[in-house]
Formats: sequence, C-alpha cells, structure tokens
Amino acid sequence: MHKISPTLPADFLWGGGFAAHQMDGAYDEGGKGLSVTDISALRRDLPIEQRKQTDLSRDRVRELLADDSLTFPKRWGIDFYHRYESDLALLGREGLGLNAFRTSFHWSRFFPTGDEAEPNPEAFTYYDALLDAMVANGMEPVMTVSHYEMPLALALDHAGWLDRATIDKFVRYCQVLFDRYHDRVRRWILVNQINMVAHEGFNHLGVPTDETDNPVQARYQALHHEMVACTLATAYAHEHYPELEIGVMEYADLSYPATSKPEDVLATYQRNQMELFPADVLARGCYPGYARRFFADHGIEVIFAPDDEVALAAHTADFVCFSYYLTDTCSAASRAAGEQGKGDTLPNPNLEANPWGWAVDPVGLRYTLNVFWDRYQKPLYVVENGCGFHEEPDADGVVHDPYRVKFYRDHVRQLLEARADGVDVRGYFAWAPLDIVSASSCEMSKRYGFIYVDQDDIGQGSGRRVPKESFDWFRRLVTSNGAEL
Repeated sequence: MHKISPTLPADFLWGGGFAAHQMDGAYDEGGKGLSVTDISALRRDLPIEQRKQTDLSRDRVRELLADDSLTFPKRWGIDFYHRYESDLALLGREGLGLNAFRTSFHWSRFFPTGDEAEPNPEAFTYYDALLDAMVANGMEPVMTVSHYEMPLALALDHAGWLDRATIDKFVRYCQVLFDRYHDRVRRWILVNQINMVAHEGFNHLGVPTDETDNPVQARYQALHHEMVACTLATAYAHEHYPELEIGVMEYADLSYPATSKPEDVLATYQRNQMELFPADVLARGCYPGYARRFFADHGIEVIFAPDDEVALAAHTADFVCFSYYLTDTCSAASRAAGEQGKGDTLPNPNLEANPWGWAVDPVGLRYTLNVFWDRYQKPLYVVENGCGFHEEPDADGVVHDPYRVKFYRDHVRQLLEARADGVDVRGYFAWAPLDIVSASSCEMSKRYGFIYVDQDDIGQGSGRRVPKESFDWFRRLVTSNGAEL
C-alpha cells in the first residue's frame, strides 16, 4: 500500500505560545490592576505536586497580599513589557522564524478592577505597539482574551464567574477588544483551557472557597456563566466583524483505559466526555445528554436563564484549539475515588515522565487530533505543546538540549501523521519558545524555551536572552514548513 507523505499548507501557522501574566511583568505599571495570578507565590518549600495555587479563600488572599516574606515571580515575569521589541525580533522572521505569535490581552490591564466605566487608555498604548511589532516581525497575532488574568477585585468583590453579572463585564471587555483590534487580529481564543475548572478554581473562575459550601456545584455554575459569555461575545464578533474567527480552547487531557475491563473502558470514555464538555457546548451549541446525566448523578444543578439555551445554539465557535502536554490512564476505581479532572487518573506505566511527572506521549497528540477532528469537524490548532527541563548554560554559555529537539521532532511527526489521517490541523504553537515563569509552580527553572533567559526563580540575573542549541533546528523546521524534521 502506498504510504501517504503528509504535507502542510503554505499558510500553516508555526507559532510561539505565551501568556501575559507569565512574561510581561510591570504588574503595577501602565494603570494595571492586580489580577488573580499576581498573588501566585513561589513555594519551593513544597513538593512539586503541591506548589500549584488552585483554591483560595478571601482571607487567604488577604494573607498573601500582606505577607512581605513571599515572592511573586509573575509580577516581574521576564520583563517582556519593556523588552518586547527585541524579544519579537528574536522570535520572528529574522530570528526563530515564527509566522505567528500567541499571547493574551491582560484583562486587569484594560479594566483594573473589572468594573470601570471606560477601559484604561494606557492598555491601548501598549497593545497597539505590541501588535504592530508582531506584524512587523512577520508574525500573525493569535490573541487570548482571558488567560488566568481576571481582575482580582472581580474575584474578591463579586465571586468571579459565579456571579452572573460577570457575563456582561466580560462581554463588554471583548467588545472593546474587537472594536479596537479587529483589523489586526483575525483569530481569537476567548478563554484559555476552559475545561480546567477543577485545577484552576480560583485562577480561572475567580471563585473564592468561602463563597460556597459546594465547590463542585459552584464551579459548574460559574463555567456555565463563562460559556454563555463566550457565546454572547462570539455573537457580537459575528455580527460586527464577520471576518473574525472565534475559537474555543481546551486543555487536552484525554485518558487511556487502565485495562481492557469493560468497566474501565466505560469509565475512561465517560471521563473523556466530561473533559470535552465545554468544547461540546461551545462548538456544537448545546448541553449534551451525558453532561446532564453527570450532573444528575452528582447532585449538581446548573441554573439557566431563560435565553441561555437559545444563545448557546445561535453562535458556535469557528475553530477548536487545545494545549497538549501529556496523557494518563483511567479506571473505574480511579474515577470513583477522584473528582472529575482532579485526582481521577493514574500514570501510564508505558510512558516515561519528565522531572515534573508529566508523561511524554507524542502518539497521544495524533490520537487527540483525530478525536477532536472526528468530534467537531472544525479547523484545529495545537496552541500549546512543550516540555519543561532544568537547564544551565555550559562554560561557553551554551545550553545543549538535544532532548528538546527529540521532543519536538517526535510530536511534529505525529502532527504530520494526523494531517495524513485527514485531520484539518492548521497551526502548531510551541510553548514557550522563550523561557518564562511557569504557570503552575511560578518557577523560572522549569524551562521550555529555545531561548535561555538569564534569570532565576527569584528574579535575579541579567535577563540576557541566549539561543539554545535547539534554536537552529527549530528554525529550520518552521522555515521549511515542517519538511526538515
């Protein structure tokens, strides 16, 4: 049988994925307010698996704000806010060769508390220049509207997405962005990893733990409000700027069955359904029956306003995108013991893990792309894929990282196989081509980039940017449009 040689279209997007709160810094400049991630503290005294800040009460937030002994690395990031021109030159046409750049509009930079009558004009000054610089360096902007950057005041004063009033605040924020940047940004991701409600209860949804005695109920109600807001924002974009493409983004966390026992296969299928639930709603336009069954089985009541179902059905997403890092396994027992999306999976004994315990599974990317394509039949983008490593330059100042070349070669090869399978995948974004502060552990020492940033976990260092050994290989890959693997 003739083997298909997969090729990529000339307009395939080779991008770099970033988030404002992990790189910009300048947390108290330009009129910006505090965001929910500005209070993410570095906790090197805790085991890796416990460093992520997921659930916070209002009292705990106040303690964090008052504790002068804590370090908050996301407040300074890698100073991209002041260095974006040289950084974009290093990443763009004449540097790494990227033709697309994904980052986020910082919600608390435009609306410092979320309640302002007018957006902060200094936010426009910064983002006008930033987007122009992306284009000048040959990169198409692909922008995220909400990437764990909710104004802190919305969480403390309004319980974030649990308050239905946040719908109008978010839609107004989207309208401001669409009106200003519709001629410079074609592809929009409204919410980063919208299905991560269990792992990001506070950072994502802004719901303090003291707001409710039933956190699971609160998270799904908050998620409902967020999905309605996404639909209304999509409706505005479609009506006013039909050339825009609005996407739904998921954290691709599909599990394999731990065994071939029918009960484990069924439990895994059901778990994967609920992981895909937000994309099902926003790409298909309605709540699926399996979700309603899940809610009934777990005593969860999601309250709909009279027009919610009509709104969800009227304006679905134009494309689907996802982050991909790992896979795991699931059994009936693990699913019963954990909570959906949190503690309900098992490591895969057939895969090696990185230093942070994340299983490396290139074939899983092909599997995930096929699942998403079969399910949605909409254009797909892999908007995050990468692996963190501990790294230091050698005596000559060079980071030798053949393991990074192997990681990306293996994953891109599987993306090409998915193209040969008939999957309409249109872009691949490495996370993150420039070392930035880790979202989960607030470390700089968890390094993803092709470019080393001379900065440690507590912000010390020259900040100098130095291409790693993998830089030239990845440049050849993207400038050859995937031909030089």
